[in-house]
Amino acid sequence: MRGFMTFGIALAMTTTQSLGNTANAQSPADYSIHSMTRPQPPVVDPGAYPGMQLPPSDAIVLFDGRSLAGWQSADSAGHAARWKVADGYMEVVAGTGNIATTRGFGDVQLHIEWMAPVPAKGEGQERGNSGVFLMGIYEIQVLDSYQNPTYADGAAAAIYGQYPPLVNPSRPPGQWQTYDIVFHRPRFDASGNVTRPARMTILFNGTLVQDDVALTGPTAHKARPPYAKHADRLPLILQDHGDPVRYRNIWARELNAPNG
Repeated sequence: MRGFMTFGIALAMTTTQSLGNTANAQSPADYSIHSMTRPQPPVVDPGAYPGMQLPPSDAIVLFDGRSLAGWQSADSAGHAARWKVADGYMEVVAGTGNIATTRGFGDVQLHIEWMAPVPAKGEGQERGNSGVFLMGIYEIQVLDSYQNPTYADGAAAAIYGQYPPLVNPSRPPGQWQTYDIVFHRPRFDASGNVTRPARMTILFNGTLVQDDVALTGPTAHKARPPYAKHADRLPLILQDHGDPVRYRNIWARELNAPNG
C-alpha cells in the first residue's frame, strides 16, 4: 500500500507539473511572438468525431449549408461573398478574400466546424491555414496541426500570436474538426481605456484548449498591439489564407443584450 501511495503521489506531482508547464507556456509575457523556443502543445487523441449536432433552439444559424446568405465580402462591404458552397459546406476560394457576417456580435458563444484540405500540402503555416476572427479583430487560428509542427502561438486553436492551445487534439486532414468558443468582448471607458480585456474559452474537438484567457489586444502580424476602442458589436470574419479550408455548421448564441 505504501509503495502504491508513493507511486500515486509521484504520478500526481508529475501530472501537476506537466499541466503547470503547459500553462506557463501559454503566457504571452514569457515569450516573444512566434518564438520557436515556446513548447509545443502536447498531442492528445480527441476520439472519434461524434457527428454533426443540431444547434440549440435559441441559436442564430450563420451557415445553413445551402447558401452564403448572411455573409458578404469582408474587404468590400456590400459585395457578395465568393467562396464555394457545395454538399453542406463552404470552402475558401483562394484570392477571393475574407468573408464577414452581415450582422455583428459582442459577447457570444460560437460553434464552427472546419476541415483541412487533402492531400496535405506544405509545412508549418503553409498547410491548411485560415482563421476565425471574432469581431473581425481577435483571431483563433485554423491550421492543419496534425503532425505538422509550427510556432506554438500559431497552432490550431491558438489565439494567434498570444496563447498556444493547452494541448493539440487535432484530427487528420480530411476529417471534420470542431471549435466551441465562448467570447466576452473588451470593455472601454468613455476615454477609450480598457476597463476589462476580452476573454476567451475554447474547446477544440471537445477538449479544453483555452481556459478563460485574457487577450492582450487585437491580432496583428508579428506584433501584439494594444487595445483600441471599437464598437460593442462587430462582424465575425473567416479568413482566406489561400488554402481550400472548408467550414460548416456555424451558429452563434448571443450572451447578453446588445448594450450589455
